[in-house]
Amino acid sequence: MESREIAMKSATSVLVAGTASLAMLVSVAFAQDQAGKDQTKDQSKDLTGQVTQVNRLNNTVAVRPIQNGTVGANAAGSEQQFKVKDGLSLEDLHAGNHITYSVSDSGGTKTITKFNKAQ
Repeated sequence: MESREIAMKSATSVLVAGTASLAMLVSVAFAQDQAGKDQTKDQSKDLTGQVTQVNRLNNTVAVRPIQNGTVGANAAGSEQQFKVKDGLSLEDLHAGNHITYSVSDSGGTKTITKFNKAQ
């Protein structure tokens, strides 16, 4: 009978530890998700990227972000699609151009609000 009680206590301890670990992982993941959403809502600082596609008919641009700094500076980010704010001209923008740009997120739609071609 005693070995059964020890096994039951051990199983209970493992279950409680597992539940606590899962709760911590979920809370960390949620916090990171919220931080990412807050960052994309209104990015006030200028971002840097390389234009990979320009669609003048739909007024959209695809940009591959470029990381600033020395650590991982050459690592390519994943391409992102953006609408372009009405009134911004895409005439002089071409695939391959490096740009600095600002993005706003309204209703799940990411929109480039301003951009400048890098020199």
